[in-house]
Amino acid sequence: MELHLSSDLAAKLSRLAAETGRPQDELVQEAMAGYFAELEHLHESLDNRYDDVKSGRVKPIEGNEAFDHLRKKSKARRAQR
Repeated sequence: MELHLSSDLAAKLSRLAAETGRPQDELVQEAMAGYFAELEHLHESLDNRYDDVKSGRVKPIEGNEAFDHLRKKSKARRAQR
């Protein structure tokens, strides 16, 4: 497989390989494995949340209501300090 990186990313990869003494292909493999593991976890979380909403275990709320809730929560935490 061939991988084309921007000059900035290629420079960062070269620098990291030099600093760590690890081969560039090993660093790319590790980064990609971590990315796909994180992506898979995100998909599972979203699927579970969708199932919760669809089954009625969780009720969706409007965006403004969610922001109001977060603002109140932040204000309460700041008041505790």
